[in-house]
Amino acid sequence: MTQPLGIILAGGLATRMGGGDKGLLTLGGQTLLAHVIDRLGPQVAGLALNANGDPERFAGLGLPVIADSIEGFAGPLAGVLAGLDWAAEQGADAIVTAAADTPFFPRDLVAQLMAAAEGQTHPLVLATTPRTGTELKSGGKVNRHPTFGLWPVALRDDLRAALNDGLRKVVLWTDKHGGREALFPADPFDPFFNVNTPEDLARAETLLEQA
Repeated sequence: MTQPLGIILAGGLATRMGGGDKGLLTLGGQTLLAHVIDRLGPQVAGLALNANGDPERFAGLGLPVIADSIEGFAGPLAGVLAGLDWAAEQGADAIVTAAADTPFFPRDLVAQLMAAAEGQTHPLVLATTPRTGTELKSGGKVNRHPTFGLWPVALRDDLRAALNDGLRKVVLWTDKHGGREALFPADPFDPFFNVNTPEDLARAETLLEQA
């Protein structure tokens, strides 16, 4: 498999932050998006941002901005599809997605996802971390992180059809296609910790030194 392209998913509604673009919030003197670009950029062959609305607000990033092609807010799978369509135009085989509000994800994300996909006809892998403590009571031993995955361009039309049929839950689609999991350690904290609330942003400031 050739090195995948990277897609930063920034199409969320950020309702718990009062709306707007979470990726433009500041953490340690940089935007969350800047932290994500710093981590994902070196791991991929090229980078684009999935976001809806006026793309000019992201002009300073110097990245292509691609909007969802599915009408209405269809969730992260719509962003994945937009990324796959863009990657197809670039002649790429696969993409890796990362969320714009998750500044501490692993610097070996792409390598581990690709390793987990070895032998698959269509590389399809989601990142996971171990569940601990009270999380274990909710069933299953891992947390799946559906905005962090390796996705094959070859299945983009299947994904488009599923979205047009109303599918919104990521794992229903990945499980249907034999998706795998790549397990990442969650010590000293879950690297897929994301900023949903002002309290999360405050916690992220305290985690910066460990990240």
